Amino acid sequence: MDTQNLRTFLTLANVKNFTQTANLLYVAQSTVTNRIAELEKEVGRKLFVRNKKKLSLTREGILFQDYARRIVDLEEMSIREMNSQAFSRASLRIGTTNTIYECHLAPILTRMLKENTDYAMNVIISHSVNLLQMLQDGLLDLTFTYEPLSRSGFCCRRFRTDELLLVTSAEHAHYRKGIRKEELPSLNYLFCNFALQEVGQFIRELFPPFYQFPFEIDNSTKLISYLLDGIGCSFLPSSLVKPYLEAGSLTVIPLLDFEAPRINGYQCWPEGKDAAFYLYP
Repeated sequence: MDTQNLRTFLTLANVKNFTQTANLLYVAQSTVTNRIAELEKEVGRKLFVRNKKKLSLTREGILFQDYARRIVDLEEMSIREMNSQAFSRASLRIGTTNTIYECHLAPILTRMLKENTDYAMNVIISHSVNLLQMLQDGLLDLTFTYEPLSRSGFCCRRFRTDELLLVTSAEHAHYRKGIRKEELPSLNYLFCNFALQEVGQFIRELFPPFYQFPFEIDNSTKLISYLLDGIGCSFLPSSLVKPYLEAGSLTVIPLLDFEAPRINGYQCWPEGKDAAFYLYP
């Protein structure tokens, strides 16, 4: 399968416009059209729905998108690996969620860079599910995620455990006495989709089915600025909010009649890889 066609498909799937895709790839629009036609003929399915006003992925196109991205990533990684053989540094490909990176991993990597120059590190920040798939595809050597991996040929152990705290701006004094579960839907709650099985389910079940949150984001570290500006409240990992709690800019809202689960972070790597042990604090 021609990866040039796959890259064209991925670009078109992102911008959903033939002209823009051609401009981004520095080719003629007819080249884009021909590449997509070749790819659709090869896979035996229509990947796009085309009309005068809109271009969108078909059901098969949505399914194929993930595979196409993985094939392209594998090719790029293999080329990088082969070229790295000319250098003395060993390649270490690390995948991590943003919160684990900000709270725990960055200091470890800083220490590693200062103490050991034998590794050429490549860090990818993404969501747990994506990282674990990349690990299984051989695109990563080590992952730090909020979901464990139970699969033959891979090792997995708990890396960190965090408390889940309901926090808000310190200026909201009326929250200091605590809150009951039934009161939560009345709050201005800022929702972060942690993509965690237990924690994500816990938070969603605190609110009515199909509840529409006033604000949603998929990166918990980006919620801090809103909370500091006095906007709403949110459940966040204790290690993420610790500096703001100590500085007095954020405060914890006590939970009066329910408890929040703990957040477990996991370290996963293929059997036989020893780089994971170096990064364990």
